[in-house]
Amino acid sequence: MLRRTRSTIDDEVFERQASICKAFAHPTRLHLLDIIGKGERGVSDIQAKIGVTKANLSQHLTVLRAAGVISTRRSGKQVYVGLAIPEVKQACHLIHQVLRGYIRKQRKLAG
Repeated sequence: MLRRTRSTIDDEVFERQASICKAFAHPTRLHLLDIIGKGERGVSDIQAKIGVTKANLSQHLTVLRAAGVISTRRSGKQVYVGLAIPEVKQACHLIHQVLRGYIRKQRKLAG
C-alpha cells in the first residue's frame, strides 16, 4: 500500500510540474517572473517595465496564477503580485544562467 501512495504523490508532483512548465513557456511570463522574483510589485509597475497592454498582462498573470506560481493582493485600487512559490526564483535563475553560459560558449566557438 505504501508503494501506491508514493506513486500517487509522484503522479501529482509530475502533473503540477507540467502545469508550471506550461505556465513558464512564454518569454513575457519569464520576464514577469524575473521582475516579481525581486519582490512584490504593483501591476502598473510591471506593465511599465515590460511594455505590454493591461489586457495582455492580465492574461499572462492569469496563466501564472492558475499554475499556482504567483499570488495577488489588492490594496485600494492597486493590485500587487508576488511569488506564491519562492523557490521559483532560484529555479528560473538557474535555467537562465545555464542558458546564458551555453549561448556565450556557442558564440565563442562561432567567432
